[in-house]
Amino acid sequence: MSAVDPRARLSDARLYLCTDAREGRGDLEDFLHAVLAGGVDVVQLRDKTLEAARELELQALVAQVAGEHGALWAVNDRADVAALAGAPAVHMGQGDLPTGAVRSLLGPRRVLGRSTHSAAQAADADADPGVDYFCVGPLWATPTKPGRSAVGLDLLAEVAASDPVTPWFAIGGIDAERLDAVLDAGARRIVVVRAITQAADPGRAAAELAARVRDRVPAVAR
Repeated sequence: MSAVDPRARLSDARLYLCTDAREGRGDLEDFLHAVLAGGVDVVQLRDKTLEAARELELQALVAQVAGEHGALWAVNDRADVAALAGAPAVHMGQGDLPTGAVRSLLGPRRVLGRSTHSAAQAADADADPGVDYFCVGPLWATPTKPGRSAVGLDLLAEVAASDPVTPWFAIGGIDAERLDAVLDAGARRIVVVRAITQAADPGRAAAELAARVRDRVPAVAR
């Protein structure tokens, strides 16, 4: 892991990207360089089609490129892969390992994220001292989470009004057209997928989103 405290990187993060391995395109390394140079603060490789050995190989690439750009990188769901890859961050869903189990595998230094889909789950994540950040969503239905009902902007506004002490991100169907509505509802950090991964120019898409979020949210207190 980097000597830089991953929580320090998290505290200033606005734009978090989840990407597949881009195996069909064969351009993951170039893609990562472009989007991280464009302003992505956190990148997570999330690809359910990968076998563990291939994921470890690709996580090493993510680590290398993220390190060159001073960005935070995260493993999705798999605390064992995160441990073997030396990942500074791991993200868990509601049905994944509980906080205590993740900490027993990874220790206290790694950043731990949690997905939430209701006000109660968000409150639980905010109250959990072992959780470093949480995501609220999906705001809109998305093919990356088939079968997951959209929670809408009302939940986002409710969570924002509760003034969480834990850093949190809005997630799910966010793109350039919807961004203002998401920020108006109270989000200060966002997670995107297709808005960057499916863009004709991913680096430019990342730069435009990052600039707009930072223009609206010049500083995040926590």
